[in-house]
Amino acid sequence: MWWMSILTRRLREGKTYEDFRRAWHHTVGFGTTARLYSAINVFDPREIIVVGLGEVKPDQDPMGLVRTDVTERLEHPLDAVIEPEIGRTFGIVVSEDDFSPKGELEYRAAAIDGQPTDFAEVDAALVLARNLFARAGEERNRARSRRGAG
Repeated sequence: MWWMSILTRRLREGKTYEDFRRAWHHTVGFGTTARLYSAINVFDPREIIVVGLGEVKPDQDPMGLVRTDVTERLEHPLDAVIEPEIGRTFGIVVSEDDFSPKGELEYRAAAIDGQPTDFAEVDAALVLARNLFARAGEERNRARSRRGAG
């Protein structure tokens, strides 16, 4: 299952992308395929957009990835660099399309790596991912509460 995340954060006044990057950069890897792409919004240079693509394999503990990310964020908080509101969007990748050739393109059904998308599997993956990301948010909030109380 491939997942995608789109996170948006707004830099505090006077902060730069490099300030964000130094605070945000992970010191421990996820232990699974995870590529993150950072962008600066062309219409609002204070908005940082991070798109993540990753894979969770059936034999993996998906909460391991979540625990790693929660631990990183708590040990390396971004509070001094970004405003408190964070936009979070998560999804299951259902198709990849290459629109780079010049000229007309034929319609093609949804597929990844040439394999047609099985939407029954997608439905199951959506439920799994929804539960995973909800548990991640709950774990992050509990950890923040414990940290604030301690």
